[in-house]
Amino acid sequence: MQVVAHLGGGVFAPLQIAGITLIGAMYALRCVSLAHEHRPPPRWRVLCFYGGLVLILVAFASPLAHVGEELLYVHMIQHLVIGDIAALLIVLGFTRAMLQPVLALPLVGRLQALALPAVALPLWIANLFIWHLPVLYEGAIQHDAVHALQHACFIGFGIALWMPIAGPLPMPSWFGGGAQVTYTAIARLAAAGLGNLFMWSGTVLYPVYATGERFWGVDPLTDQGIAGAIMMAEGGLVTLTVLCWVLLRWAERDTEKQRLLDLAYERGIQLDEGRAERAVAAGHGARLEQRLKERA
Repeated sequence: MQVVAHLGGGVFAPLQIAGITLIGAMYALRCVSLAHEHRPPPRWRVLCFYGGLVLILVAFASPLAHVGEELLYVHMIQHLVIGDIAALLIVLGFTRAMLQPVLALPLVGRLQALALPAVALPLWIANLFIWHLPVLYEGAIQHDAVHALQHACFIGFGIALWMPIAGPLPMPSWFGGGAQVTYTAIARLAAAGLGNLFMWSGTVLYPVYATGERFWGVDPLTDQGIAGAIMMAEGGLVTLTVLCWVLLRWAERDTEKQRLLDLAYERGIQLDEGRAERAVAAGHGARLEQRLKERA
């Protein structure tokens, strides 16, 4: 009973919860608008988006958030849920039409550069390691405003990380299937490096958890080692899933591109391979195929 009473509910984070609620409402309004235009987003994308928001709300408003301030490994679970899994689901919920009004804003339009692979990956790695510096990490535990900023950075840079892989924004021509596999592997290797540091450092990095660790009867180095192991395991599962998806999509796009080139050749139409590849990458392969048939 003491443990149940101690758990209580989640940490009261009105600004963070209000922000997530506002984003969910804006997404719903855009879905309605697109439905009226007879181009609603696929249902699976809507489910992915709201699934990501639900995971974030659970991480903020459940006992997970409360215990996360007392045990490092629970806090690690919270951060992986919001900054990795939920961020990926949110990106899967986006379509170009869904983002169109936001991208039309001058400031947001310029911020698209943050989603380019050569920018997003180093920023994500820097954000990961900077926030795990003891002075900043413990500052986030002790100060609500810093904690909210930390969560916003994990979610924001997580979305930027996954945008080149699963998002609808145009990417550089060099960022094909092989580059996407390398990109994902580098991100996971960076996270694995931090996880190994937690597991094998032999030094308590965050003494701020001492009181909570005593209450739960967890040795500080054990707590830290479990956090590193969780980071490694989650990273491995996410990487495997994403790489399988990237490879399947790579093969599918390559097949679609070749079909377009073959169709153009059969109809006596000149079609540049680069144009076919760009059309497929943007999801316009069917439209280009229809144009080829009409021209023929």
